[in-house]
Amino acid sequence: MSITAKKTSDLVKEFGKATADTGSSEVQVAIFTHRIVNLTQHMQKNKKDFHSRRGLLALVGRRKRLLKYLQRRQGAAYKALIAKLGIRR
Repeated sequence: MSITAKKTSDLVKEFGKATADTGSSEVQVAIFTHRIVNLTQHMQKNKKDFHSRRGLLALVGRRKRLLKYLQRRQGAAYKALIAKLGIRR
């Protein structure tokens, strides 16, 4: 399932620095996380959907690279983001 425009704008408002801030790392990670949750639910119902599984793995890799970048550049923002999203230990 794809992400709706309304949900995207809600995530931008919550995680962005401005209302049109769709490109910051924090917003991208939040959007990826929402899409990953949706795809994970889909994969639990459709275990043999290997095309969606490939897309899910690609999204997880992208999010991982963005989080690594964010951790390197802005450690405090990284820690706040993962606490807010609840994605790491």
